[in-house]
Amino acid sequence: MHVFIDWLLATVSGWSYAGIFILMALESTVLPVPSELVLIPAGYLAYQGQMNLILIVLASTFGSLLGAFINYGFALWVGRPFLERYGRYFFVRPALLNKTDVFFARHGAISTFTGRLIPGIRHLISLPAGLCRMPVVTFASYTILGAALWSLVLTLLGYVIGDNAALLEANLPLVMTAVLIFVALTLLGYVLWQRRASDSSA
Repeated sequence: MHVFIDWLLATVSGWSYAGIFILMALESTVLPVPSELVLIPAGYLAYQGQMNLILIVLASTFGSLLGAFINYGFALWVGRPFLERYGRYFFVRPALLNKTDVFFARHGAISTFTGRLIPGIRHLISLPAGLCRMPVVTFASYTILGAALWSLVLTLLGYVIGDNAALLEANLPLVMTAVLIFVALTLLGYVLWQRRASDSSA
């Protein structure tokens, strides 16, 4: 484990902010690049004084936005029949695509924000947004908010834990649980707001 962590730190440090931008752009497309393996080591390096915390979050957020726009544009261009037929060749399994579609249909535009906080859905949530032709400004705004929050949480985790690798391993599931609880509370607030708006218009 120590060898792997040292390799991650060396890789993130060597690639610097441009590497974070590129890796997070890839993570936001359909490629399986775990953001935890990029941002937590980057947060550790910020703790060590080798990187800047704000620049890490900015590079990650705008890298994620670029990757999200790639997915958005791809879905807009090829359409659903193509994704259903050939998506598996681009790491878009039909079952996961359907799950993402249901999540998007149930929660609407805000799902581009909350979906970015849910592992397994976060890198595909841009596809239904593209298929539904969500307005670009709305898509970009929600994507930036979700990506910034996700980036900040993971980067701060690496920063706060510092050089204690064992503590990092022990607390990662706890942080993920906290993020999921935040998502659930956000969705609950959205549903209550929608109901209140419906009652007011009735």
